[in-house]
Amino acid sequence: MQDERESLSEHYESVEVPATGPGLRRWWAIAGPALLVSVGYMDPGNWATDLAGGSRYNYALLWVLLMSNLMAMLLQSLAARLGVVCRRDLAQACREAFPGWVNIPLYVLAEIAIIATDLAEVLGSAIAFQLLFGVPLLWGVVITTFDVLLLLAFTSFGIRKLEAVILSFVATIGIAFLIEIFLAQPDWGGVLRGFVPSLPDSGALYIAIGILGATVMPHNLYLHSSLVQTRLVGRSEKEIRASIRLNTIDSVISLNLAFLVNAAILIMAAAVFYRSGLFDIAEIQDAHRMLEPILGAAVAPVAFALALLASGQSSTITATLAGQIVMEGHLNIRIRPWLRRLITRLLAAGPAVLAILWFGEESTGGLLVLSQVVLSLQLPFAVVPLIHFVADRRRMKNFTVGPVVQALAWLVAGIIVALNLKLVIDEIGAWLAAAGANAWILQVTVLPLVGLLLLLLAYVAIRPWIERLQRLPGILRPAGIHGRMVAGKFSIRPARSYRRIAIALDFGDGEQQLVNEALRFAEKERTEIVLMHVVESAVARAMGPNAADFETEADRQRLEALCASLRQAGYRASCRLGLGDPISELARLVEEEKVEAVVLGAHGHRGLTDLVYGNTASALRHRIGATVIICPLKPPAEN
Repeated sequence: MQDERESLSEHYESVEVPATGPGLRRWWAIAGPALLVSVGYMDPGNWATDLAGGSRYNYALLWVLLMSNLMAMLLQSLAARLGVVCRRDLAQACREAFPGWVNIPLYVLAEIAIIATDLAEVLGSAIAFQLLFGVPLLWGVVITTFDVLLLLAFTSFGIRKLEAVILSFVATIGIAFLIEIFLAQPDWGGVLRGFVPSLPDSGALYIAIGILGATVMPHNLYLHSSLVQTRLVGRSEKEIRASIRLNTIDSVISLNLAFLVNAAILIMAAAVFYRSGLFDIAEIQDAHRMLEPILGAAVAPVAFALALLASGQSSTITATLAGQIVMEGHLNIRIRPWLRRLITRLLAAGPAVLAILWFGEESTGGLLVLSQVVLSLQLPFAVVPLIHFVADRRRMKNFTVGPVVQALAWLVAGIIVALNLKLVIDEIGAWLAAAGANAWILQVTVLPLVGLLLLLLAYVAIRPWIERLQRLPGILRPAGIHGRMVAGKFSIRPARSYRRIAIALDFGDGEQQLVNEALRFAEKERTEIVLMHVVESAVARAMGPNAADFETEADRQRLEALCASLRQAGYRASCRLGLGDPISELARLVEEEKVEAVVLGAHGHRGLTDLVYGNTASALRHRIGATVIICPLKPPAEN
């Protein structure tokens, strides 16, 4: 079994959030993850769809941007909640919840979405280099591939430094479009009318779905659920609720900033190009070339290109991080961070290079819009599991989302699925009509693939509901379980002792009592006792097996002394010391030792011991095949 790692383990809980103090100070410590997420909502893919929507349909699709932003705020807040409460990102949660034959396709789809995302980011940055410095598009892709690795090196100085870099990029984008809007002088009455829902023609649906895919991006759900775990917050109910509230505020502020940027791009395209009769501006290069002649200001194209470069560079950083999260979470692999990032970077840059070589530089606008449609098609496979996870009381405990939020979330998921089905049906119909005599090729390839994807989505959507129904008394269960026991149908067998028992110790006050309780399930000559303890110090988390701090050595000596005491009493005993996350380490040790039962202590302690043994049982039993025995530990009664 591979050792379970925290999400983005090199930055996990690296930023401490004060438990008390002014609310603004605590929010400032929390703020940052939503900012990194927000750059994905103003990436070059958004530019392509916003430019196409504004130049072709004036201000008519502004309502799509607003609707998409409201959806994004809801879904991102759910992703943040999952990460704060469960300390799991969306990819990890999918791997734990679904069997391998479902998890692997979900990973492949997520990887395709990240490649589509990065295709937009890489092409956008390459176009910006071309517009600013005259660099050929292909070389711009190569530069972008490696300069993002340089920018990601800032993470070695801490996640806060990376957030500061992203903040500077976002500020550059905002200032640039303030200049563009000031020069464009839009019709503000038309802008307001653009928030009234309408679809002028069938082509508007394609662009609207592209805007939806460019705004509500699946990789951001994985990213947000991971980044919130970079904050070290207390695990009491009050502290978790405060963290959820502050992260929601952070999401609302950051995503509204992204909405303003997207709206500014569409408004600029409508005010400049639609008003001038240029209805087919889908290429970013065309937009850049036409700005100066129409607006009569040399600063306009420069500001546009600088904003594009900032957008591409910032969003490609976050897309690469998302690729790392998806790969680690779904596959549970352990390789060096720089290598993981290089792999995810090359997975995106490769298709970008091939697209340029195959289709030519003039096709970049269409490729950008297509990439956003691909994102929209993958979106249900991220949104549906997310809603199920945050609605699962076993997983979320007291932090399960309420029925109103669940209803809104499922409404959003329904809209996304309906729009995607409409798009798929229209596109396949057009392909079949265009294929003519070769339509059979699509019928034996594309149609079965679409059918399999629909079945996969149906399984992901329905299975969690069936599992919840099975947990309800009298529903989808054999009648004999809760009804009258039928004579002769229930076999009574005497209890047996275990051959190998693990005792998980936290070295608290109930240590002796826990060992005595565990020995009730053992036979002296027959049972092997394995004492286990996990050291959770900062050094142990950071250094793992190489840790040699005072706490680690003290715990090792204490564990060995207790093991020696058991041997002196005639028991067969050994001991294992883990270092780092208690759940991951205990699962690893249990599997390595091949024990039949694990004995844990339950007590009324709070703080660290409650975190270890109050929450470990429910998580551990899903990861191991051994029996989990929970013994209540109470202080000895006073005479």
